[in-house]
Formats: sequence, structure tokens, C-alpha cells
Amino acid sequence: MHHTHPTEEPAAYVDAREELRQAEIELMRQRERVAGLRRRLPLGPAVDDYAFEEGPADLEAGDAPATTVRLSDLFTRPGRDLVVYHFMYGKRQTEACPMCTMWIDGFNGVARHLAQNVDFVIVAAAGLPTLRAHARSRQWTNLRLLSAGSSTFKYDFGSEDAEGNQDSTVSVFTRDDNGPVRHFYSVHPQLSDDIDQRGIDLLSPVWHVLDLTRHGRGEWFPSLGY
Repeated sequence: MHHTHPTEEPAAYVDAREELRQAEIELMRQRERVAGLRRRLPLGPAVDDYAFEEGPADLEAGDAPATTVRLSDLFTRPGRDLVVYHFMYGKRQTEACPMCTMWIDGFNGVARHLAQNVDFVIVAAAGLPTLRAHARSRQWTNLRLLSAGSSTFKYDFGSEDAEGNQDSTVSVFTRDDNGPVRHFYSVHPQLSDDIDQRGIDLLSPVWHVLDLTRHGRGEWFPSLGY
């Protein structure tokens, strides 16, 4: 394909842009390799059938009683995996995490697309009324929102410590027919001692749009209001 440019590009720019293009190709191939390694993970252990609290689909029905659902209930049909986003909200995290909120804003926008392939839920330690009030303020109308209640789900999968401090985490579960639910994969923002706030950034386009610019993502963090 022939590309035209409004002005002639200096040779130094052309050379640097080609070096960048080759690096982008290498990065894409590495991402494909990592995704392949993830897909080939052996099945993890069977896990407890944790209980969660869930309200009605209508977020405005704030006074409607909560129902109890089990982890196994979150699989809507055979052959689908379950993706859980652990929301940093509740216990020691008395205010909703702005970073998590930004992530979930994005998930709400693509939830109907995700639903064609996987089951996807948001789990928080916050009580259901508190969680639903925050969801109303963000207009999260396309997401399944669950409170972990008194279960040890978040602690067991590393998104909560013994003191109730919260962490954002993504967990994936799988289930064969009517067999037990098995843990497949979890990832946290901190991948190692020297890599923090990067472990799940592929799940939000915000960082990657910023990375296209001269100034990059820098040290910017989202806020609950601007």
C-alpha cells in the first residue's frame, strides 16, 4: 500500500520510525507467544463453590432483596470460561478505587461483546447496596455486580490481605459440563518487585492511547471525577 504524507519526512525520522515499526512487530509476536503459553496452561485445582450476593439486574431497584449465587452459577452455559474482575472496594478500601473504576467503565462499554464468548463479572468486598450505589453513579448498566459478602473468595485469590486491604486482580475459571469449577489463571498489577501497575494494563485502552503520544502515560492516575 502506498502511503502519502503532507510533507517530506527527514531521513532520520524515516529511519527511527522503521526501527520503531520493527520493534512493534516484535512486541506483537511476543504478545502472541505469551497468549499461547497462557492458553496451554494445564487445568488448575478445583476450587470451593463460593457464595456471592447479587441484586436484581435493574440498578435502580436499590431496596430489592439480595440473592445468593454460587461460583458455579456464574457459568451461563457449557463451554464458556468465567472472567472475574476483583474490584478494590470494601473493608479497608472505604472509597471506590479510581483506577478500578476506570477499568470497569471500559468493561461496561464492551460487556455485550464479551458476553458472546465468556461470562464476565465484577466482585467487590463492599456490601451490595454500597456497590450498587457506586455502579449507579457510573451508569454501569451492562455488568453483573457481586458482593463477596463474608466469603473468603477475594482473600483466597490474592485480592485481599488478612487486614482487609484490597488489590485489583483478574481471575479466570473454567468448568467442564457439570464438573467442579477450576482455577485457570490469575494476574495482579504487580508482576514483580520492579514491575508495578503494569500487570493488567492490557485490559484498558487508556494507557495504550497515552503511550502513542510524545509524553506517554507518565505518572498520571485516573480520578473519580474531573
